Amino acid sequence: MDKYNLYLSVLILIMFFLSGCDSKPADNSALNEDRNQVSRKDSAREKHDEHDHGEEKHNGHDHEEANEVHLSASRLASLGIKVNTLPERSISGNIKVNGRLALFPQHRATVTAILGANVMAINVIESERVQKGQVLAYLSHPNLTNLQAAYIRAYNQMQFLKNEYQREEHLYEAGVGSGKAYQQAQANFLAMKGEVAGFEAQLIQLNINAIKTRTGEILQNVPVVSPIDGYIEKVLIQTGQFVDPNATLFMIMNLDHIHADLMVFEKNVSEVKEGQRVTFRVESIPGKTLSAQIFAVGKNFEQTPRAVHVHARIEQKENLLIPGMYIYGEIQTGSSLVSALPEDAIVLEEGKSFIFTAEAHQEDGKTEWVFKPVEVITGISDDGWVEVNPIEPFPKDVNVAWNNAYYLIAEMKKGETSHEH
Repeated sequence: MDKYNLYLSVLILIMFFLSGCDSKPADNSALNEDRNQVSRKDSAREKHDEHDHGEEKHNGHDHEEANEVHLSASRLASLGIKVNTLPERSISGNIKVNGRLALFPQHRATVTAILGANVMAINVIESERVQKGQVLAYLSHPNLTNLQAAYIRAYNQMQFLKNEYQREEHLYEAGVGSGKAYQQAQANFLAMKGEVAGFEAQLIQLNINAIKTRTGEILQNVPVVSPIDGYIEKVLIQTGQFVDPNATLFMIMNLDHIHADLMVFEKNVSEVKEGQRVTFRVESIPGKTLSAQIFAVGKNFEQTPRAVHVHARIEQKENLLIPGMYIYGEIQTGSSLVSALPEDAIVLEEGKSFIFTAEAHQEDGKTEWVFKPVEVITGISDDGWVEVNPIEPFPKDVNVAWNNAYYLIAEMKKGETSHEH
């Protein structure tokens, strides 16, 4: 029995030992397989990370190139690109305006007929320059001669009544004349005196010399004269024509007083005042800029558009300036010291304004310029210079391109296109 038990125990130990030897290689093989899989995953992850990092680096390089323009020193010189720091300049603020040339009513005249008459002669033509008092035409009609004859009768009757009045006055003062006769003589004289004054006023309106008429000199042809200096704008009569009383015969305008009538919109009215300078152009004088000075600012708004009339006195009056001509220009509202660049240094792209900063690099002993676009906000402009305010401030000593901004933006776009391909 004891032998049997011993034998059984040894047999169990042998079986346990054999089973342990068989399982160990299997476990080691599985362990090694797990380790190999982990190693392969780590290797793949590292390669993927390296690929991603390289791709990011590559993309970042392209992005940098796409927003830069590289030019050699020789290329920069051949293009004539000027590089310097951002300067400060005194620039006048301007308001763009338009309007027309105009004359005030006191510098226009309408010549009319006082009485109905026939046109006997016309002495001027349209556009002719005339002086105040110059004879423009002659009118004739029985009514005109009757008026002169009536004046002569009234004047002589007045002289008679004047003498009668003076005689009755002496008698009355001497106490030998009646007061009633004296008062009647006085009333008759004063009434006729008033009538004569009325005739004389009509003769003056007809440009007839009353003193000559008193002597019996009656004019058959009555002169029509110009009331102002100026130019004949219109002749509205013909020889032999009968013109009614108050009919218009001539229209005259004095171009010596022509001025600029400008329209300033409501939003800019507060910036405009008397004494400011105005520069403007007229289509009839191409390529020439005229100057003027504001002497009056309107006090009421036009409804369409809502604007105020501003009147400016023209300093260099040209012969071809005519009322009604369209003009356009700028009002100089004042000057201020601002950062500014020439117009050629600014480019408009997708509704935004850009300038280019410039930086020099040395590569292999050669100078290379790198230009980068910078967004700015533009302000007032004057004489080809424009105020610029960078959205993100940069140091004052940074160089910028003073011209050829459109060339630089075109070159930058070429770089973007080549990278996409």
